[in-house]
Formats: sequence, structure tokens, C-alpha cells
Amino acid sequence: MKEGRCFFMGIFNSGLKGNIFGGLAIGIGAAILAPVVVPVLATIVKPLAKGAIRGGFILFEKGKEIAAEAQEAVEDLVAEVKSELAEAHKSEMIPAPDIKKDDPELKS
Repeated sequence: MKEGRCFFMGIFNSGLKGNIFGGLAIGIGAAILAPVVVPVLATIVKPLAKGAIRGGFILFEKGKEIAAEAQEAVEDLVAEVKSELAEAHKSEMIPAPDIKKDDPELKS
């Protein structure tokens, strides 16, 4: 591990540290090329960005549709279950017995 560390320190000591002319050359080159490169990149990147946004928007709308359909299906299932439970509750209810007026147990 010590050898790798020495390698990177060697790069900083020899190539990047204190070499102001290399940095100036890169900065001047970028300043000269920027007015040419930026519009060219913009014409390439803008349609790509619009396409990505369009695709994301379409995907989002499709997801909303799918979610709405799933919600509707779940609501239908819940309504069916509630209906079945109500019917089961009605069928399990014990009907009131017929009370006869002359029943001896009721008179006492």
C-alpha cells in the first residue's frame, strides 16, 4: 500500500503541483473553445433532455392510469366483501320464534 501512495504523491510532486503554465493553457483553451463547443453541445443535449423529460412524463401518466385501475379493482373487491359479509350476517341472524298467546311459560 505504501508503494501506491508514493506513486500518487510522485504525480502531484512532478506533474500537477507548481506547473502554472499547464493550468493556464487549459484555461485559455477552454475559454477559446467554449463559445464554439457550448452551442454545439446545446443542440445535441437539448433534444436528448426533452426526449428524456417526455419519456418520464409519459411513464408518469401511464403509472397514474395503472394506479387508478388498481385502486378501482381494490374498491370493487372491498365492496364485494362488504356485501358478502352483510348477506352472511343476515343469514346467520336467528329469526324470532313464533310466540303463542297461550304459552304457559310466558304467563308466569
